[in-house]
Amino acid sequence: MALRWCLVALWTAVSSGCAARAIPAARSAAIAPAIRDSVRVVLVEALNDSTFPGAIAVVGRAGGILAVERVGRIDWPPDAAAPTDSTIWDLASLTKVVGTTTAIMQLWSARRVELDDPASHYLPRFTTPGASRVTVRHLLAHRSGLPPFRRYFETATSAADVLDSVYATPLDTVAGTRMVYSDVGAILLGQIVERITGQPLDSYLAANVFAPLGMRETLFRPPPWQWAMVPPTEQDPWRGRAVRGEVHDENAYALGGVSGHAGLFGSARDLSRFARMMLNGGELEGQRVLDRKALRLFTRRENGKVSHRALGWETPNGANSAGRLASRRAFGHTGFTGTSLWIDPERDLFVVLLSNRVNPTRASEKIHSVRVRLADAVFAAYDAAR
Repeated sequence: MALRWCLVALWTAVSSGCAARAIPAARSAAIAPAIRDSVRVVLVEALNDSTFPGAIAVVGRAGGILAVERVGRIDWPPDAAAPTDSTIWDLASLTKVVGTTTAIMQLWSARRVELDDPASHYLPRFTTPGASRVTVRHLLAHRSGLPPFRRYFETATSAADVLDSVYATPLDTVAGTRMVYSDVGAILLGQIVERITGQPLDSYLAANVFAPLGMRETLFRPPPWQWAMVPPTEQDPWRGRAVRGEVHDENAYALGGVSGHAGLFGSARDLSRFARMMLNGGELEGQRVLDRKALRLFTRRENGKVSHRALGWETPNGANSAGRLASRRAFGHTGFTGTSLWIDPERDLFVVLLSNRVNPTRASEKIHSVRVRLADAVFAAYDAAR
């Protein structure tokens, strides 16, 4: 099966105009088994170390899938279901890139948003002192001066209350001077999308990103009939119950489940389709979602003097979840619940990892080393096989 998928991927890459990236068939046939074995070792070790109850990893290229590996179950009881390609995971902060950043990329290409405009140009309610200096670019690159996080959910009584607090959040530093990863800034980006398009963020993304890409299992607020397909996350002390089918992030929950920083759920199958689109210059199976100019701009390091961040995306720095072998052109992101996506255009390769490592508690930090080992294992196996 792995060999067949590999050859299909190679043929698709050639027939779709990606022949320059194709490799000899004999070597291509060796890549999938090598990657599959390397991924399996990392996931089994993590499972045995109780990093998560279950996980799935997918490695592929623009033309298709090279390897899929699953371990464990979606919950700790022995009768819980095993993860599948269609299991719907809480993607956490992958929402920021798969959702919000992609929407901003589309709007930038359509000249409906300018990166160096003040964010307040689109959000008149954003009037906290210093807000006039905060640009859309600053929000994307996490250089807005806003704090990383505020516990809005503890005092808010409605989604409107949360947004009032977000708009009034004081800056910690002058915009542009340093990088501080900020959920607050990502919430504002989601609001910018809604103000420009006149649509709720989830509706815009469903119509303009997920439907064109055939991402049938990617959505905000899964309906209750789908919850059996959703791995539970945390035994949440704030909600006083185990969280399943509802967003794990408390601020996103207080915002009604839809936000620019968190709230998106999705499957390994769907994230693989998204990654293939990114590797294929913004297009998948005849559906263009992003233009190449936007891809180049948003996925390259934005300001190397300040940080390693791109616009929305993260880039390798030798210490983050990209591992030590990713190329300088690679870009990716992680999610707090135990998710990650890394895309390396130089190798024409992507790595998806989906897990619920916060089950039953967020206390463990083992997932970071697992992400690093997984990325290194995949890139090393790929380089050796080719």
